[in-house]
Amino acid sequence: MKAIRRFTVRTVLPEQLQPLHELALNLRWSWHPETRELFRSVDPEVWAAVGEDPVRLLGEVPAPRLAALATDRRFLRRLGDLADDLRDYLAGPRWYQSAAAADARPLPAAIAYFSPEYGIAAALPQYSGGLGILAGDHLKAASDLGVPVIGVGLFYRHGYFRQSLSRDGWQQERYPLLDPDELAVTLLREPDGTPCEIDLALPGGRRLAAHIWRAQVGRVPLLLLDSDIEANAVAERGVTDRLYGGGSEHRLLQEILLGIGGVRAVRTYCRLTGHAEPEVFHTNEGHAGFLGLERIRELVAAEDGLGFAAALEAVRAGTLFTTHTPVPAGIDRFDRDLVARHFGGDAALPGVPVDQVLTLGAETWQGGDPKLFNMAAMGLRLAQRANGVSTLHGEVSRSMFSGLWPGFDAAEVPITSVTNGVHAPTWIDPAVVRLGAEEIGHERAEDAMAVGDAKRWTGLERIGNGEIWELRRSLRAQLVDEARRRLRASWRQRGAGDAELGWVSSVLDPDVLTIGFARRVPSYKRLTLMLRDPVRLRALLLHPTTPVQIVVAGKAHPADDGGKRLIQQLVAFADDPAIRHRIVFLPDYDMAMAKLLYPGCDVWLNNPLRPLEACGTSGMKAALNGCLNLSILDGWWDEWYDGQNGWAIPTADSAGNGRLDPESREAERRDDIEAAALYDLIQHQVAARFYDRGADGLPHRWIAMVRHTLVTLGPKVLAGRMVREYVERLYVPAADARRELVAGAAASDGGAYAGARELAGWKARVRDAWPAVRVEHVEADGPGEAQELGTTLALRVQVSLGTLQPEDVEVQVVSGRVDESDGISDAAVLALKPAGGGGPDLDGRLRYEGLLELGRTGPFGYTVRVLPDHPLLASPAEMGLVALPAEMSGMDSGMLR
Repeated sequence: MKAIRRFTVRTVLPEQLQPLHELALNLRWSWHPETRELFRSVDPEVWAAVGEDPVRLLGEVPAPRLAALATDRRFLRRLGDLADDLRDYLAGPRWYQSAAAADARPLPAAIAYFSPEYGIAAALPQYSGGLGILAGDHLKAASDLGVPVIGVGLFYRHGYFRQSLSRDGWQQERYPLLDPDELAVTLLREPDGTPCEIDLALPGGRRLAAHIWRAQVGRVPLLLLDSDIEANAVAERGVTDRLYGGGSEHRLLQEILLGIGGVRAVRTYCRLTGHAEPEVFHTNEGHAGFLGLERIRELVAAEDGLGFAAALEAVRAGTLFTTHTPVPAGIDRFDRDLVARHFGGDAALPGVPVDQVLTLGAETWQGGDPKLFNMAAMGLRLAQRANGVSTLHGEVSRSMFSGLWPGFDAAEVPITSVTNGVHAPTWIDPAVVRLGAEEIGHERAEDAMAVGDAKRWTGLERIGNGEIWELRRSLRAQLVDEARRRLRASWRQRGAGDAELGWVSSVLDPDVLTIGFARRVPSYKRLTLMLRDPVRLRALLLHPTTPVQIVVAGKAHPADDGGKRLIQQLVAFADDPAIRHRIVFLPDYDMAMAKLLYPGCDVWLNNPLRPLEACGTSGMKAALNGCLNLSILDGWWDEWYDGQNGWAIPTADSAGNGRLDPESREAERRDDIEAAALYDLIQHQVAARFYDRGADGLPHRWIAMVRHTLVTLGPKVLAGRMVREYVERLYVPAADARRELVAGAAASDGGAYAGARELAGWKARVRDAWPAVRVEHVEADGPGEAQELGTTLALRVQVSLGTLQPEDVEVQVVSGRVDESDGISDAAVLALKPAGGGGPDLDGRLRYEGLLELGRTGPFGYTVRVLPDHPLLASPAEMGLVALPAEMSGMDSGMLR
């Protein structure tokens, strides 16, 4: 018989134990080992049974045990110390406060960070993969650094799916219902105790309402909107049912609630708590892009409201858009008519015309689909600053989105990059931390993990070979025990009885080279590349003197049968009795598994199709634990591989480099080439070095690579380093730009947002006048065709500006090496200066002059262009306008609306 309603009855803690409730509701426990150890000591058996979840622990510990702890003076001292430590952590100054005191410019008062998923802890399953884990690590690092971030997301009642396998290895999904009363979240309430409610208009007079759950991530509040409330009709209650589920309209409603509802949730939270209003809004991928529309509505609807154009400029100035997508197919795109229906008529946002909404998401570039609304295009048009998540991904993004800035080479597209990082206290095994702390001190070790500064990691190079090897062996043994436990549970789910599973106790060996591979299972990540030559893989696994063992995990999207088939192929191979002690597939990959998998592996394998891995942070987490990377040069590994911290799998560039139809003959050839290279590396370099032992039984060259990885990659791969870069390179400039538009030079005359009004008016004037802007004539004085290094060319350029003034533009010469088609690469830009007093000649043309130094040998060329110029533009390419000499007819000009 099934219950018709479910709820949780919480334990009433004795007064002396009330701080346990405070500790449990702040998710800092998920990365604070001392707090986790305190909860484990409450009742070790219950702690293990509830999946190391403090909230559930406190709900299931027997009352007699709590009564005993209430009189245990030693326990109460530990509890009091940890409660005091948490309060100090929450209130004390940290890196951000020190930076604010040292910086002449005021740092942002607050930053709102929007993401569709967050991986904070396994006990709060609101994530599916790397995007969510990255978002969780961003919030944790911001907390450690004292950055005033407010996180915004959705509360999915079923989270992401739990994975198991059928007897024949086919992925099975189940969606357990999450009870917020069993989670480390609290309902945001009005002063009278009623739940706060966010309300959105939908087509046909329908409404979508949501409550706001707050998860406290250290110092950072995370606001999660939940539509499963009685105020909604049945269909609307299901909007936040599960992560990445449902059809197109369902996804659109989720993204409208995340973006528009998320802004309203932030305003509600700040009103109730007195938290500073955000000056910067950070859109983590396009799912939350509608947040810009709500902020435009706010400015238009204000008492001294702005027009749409000025409001757009004010919103753009304080917005950052981060893309994690390396291919157009990974971008959310909706039918244009569907979007029009949700932003027009009775569902319209007042002051935000539906035609302007549709323009923001239009695919206006060559090859774009006019019937679709592109969320990434809208995100980029609503943000003055944008970034990819590794250096290589920045290059890929500039090329992929170059159609938004016609007339500019991809290298000039205003998308920078901030390479992702991972939150060290979450992902470093406590044993690794202890070993480092023994050498450099506990306080300095904590600081090194939080801030991400190379100087703080100095000293780890002194750790002895014996200590490193003993640590690595113990971590490997820990993984072996966990893998056997999970494998036994998996086989029971697949229908096997205990009598069939005696072999599981001998699966894996704590003294054998262990390779890990765990991630989502889309085709481009190539889960089964290792199976390309099964005979050769078997030989590696079963080698008599240098064997390897492989631990594999990963989930395919529920709708991706192709990914499920890849898992089934891997599982079928691993089920073979001859090799199943050397290769295992562990279902239900999540944060709890990952925390043992990364430290326990000796080598982390990553073999995506280059350049389709935007960053690939799993290898970073492995590196923090002394695991060596074996990877295609893609994402972060392309940036930081140095030949001593692991191995680079050669890429078969000539065979297509990942841009081929996966079913094509060339794609098959590429996979064959790269798989063969992988086998060669494992056999002749990786395994050979691991088993190359000295007289003392230690693999000294291997240990040297582990030590080098810890010392050199440790400071680089940290989320602390990443968040500091966001603050210094993007958040601070965005806040400054927003303040300029709020005030502006004419603030005393124009009131609030005078700068936004002025900039919007200037842009409109420039766009209207731009068709008349031309480069009329270019001439150069200098030697003949054969130039010598170090000589200069005197350039004279005549331009027509139509109704624009010289201060509205910049005239530039762009020079550099040229290829066979006269394309300029490695370009240098030189601004030319007005000549002849700056006034026009009789034909209305202006003259500009400058000296171009020939600073390189070989084929060389230059061109001249005119760009809009205004002190409030973040990039010369921002407006997408450029005028070029007529003979450069292959170049285009256009505008970024």
